[in-house]
Amino acid sequence: MPDPEILALRAQIAARPPVTTLAERRAGIDARGKGFGTPADVRITPVMAHGVKAEWTATPDAAEDKAILYLHGGGYVLGSLDSHRHFAAEAGRQAGVRTLAIDYRLAPEHAFPAPVEDSVAAYRYLLSCGIKPGNIALAGDSAGGGLVVGAMLAIREAGLALPACGWCISPWVDMEATSRSFTDCAATDPTVQKPGILDMAAAYLGGADPRHPHAAPVYGDLRGLPPLLIQVGSAETLLDDSLWLARVAGMAEVPVQMQIWPEMIHVWHQFFPVLKAGRDAIAAGGDFIRNSLKG
Repeated sequence: MPDPEILALRAQIAARPPVTTLAERRAGIDARGKGFGTPADVRITPVMAHGVKAEWTATPDAAEDKAILYLHGGGYVLGSLDSHRHFAAEAGRQAGVRTLAIDYRLAPEHAFPAPVEDSVAAYRYLLSCGIKPGNIALAGDSAGGGLVVGAMLAIREAGLALPACGWCISPWVDMEATSRSFTDCAATDPTVQKPGILDMAAAYLGGADPRHPHAAPVYGDLRGLPPLLIQVGSAETLLDDSLWLARVAGMAEVPVQMQIWPEMIHVWHQFFPVLKAGRDAIAAGGDFIRNSLKG
């Protein structure tokens, strides 16, 4: 029996008015995120994380000595603290820790590797706050899901100790959109299509190598990285990106949990206030982080 909540969500997405300009798209994703609101028990604290605009969200039971570093999605050209605040706060709630979400620089104004640099700077900030690497989880969705792994590679190259784990939600890890699921799932994915992905990749890379491991981590050496949880929906054009990442990580002896959620669309977690499957997926991610931060 089809999930009635995902059917209703699909109808809402289909009813969105068309937008064409980048400014309209940015305003739209921010407005939708802010529209979900933030629960009254969430404490929000803006900070500058070693030069990167960021904010802490925390619920009353959040551990002060542990943290999620959250990297939002949006194809590296969209998204902000506003678009993902409700999600970042809920991820921290389910994991029982504080969340530091960052407003990394966006393309085309700031091309690759600006988001990677900002992620490493924010990680250094967490370390400077006295939070141990083993008490830090990286998490992100879509572009941010790929950035989780790309940032880990950059963190390692910077000579820093790696975090405890990474949670990759509908990750985008192939800048060339070569996967078969772009064709197989084109009719079932209401938000992500190959032409749009290639446009975002061109804006983000700005002429850089599309197979640079910090942008496309499936081309990197993942040996020694911490455990990963990868979650993807069965209806996504990015389904094969997740499978590819899991294969590369597994072959590199990285512990991987791979979850394919039936009927789910790209980053269904964002819709958790109206989608039980979103709440369940975030709860699973929270459990993964809790267990990983226990060592």
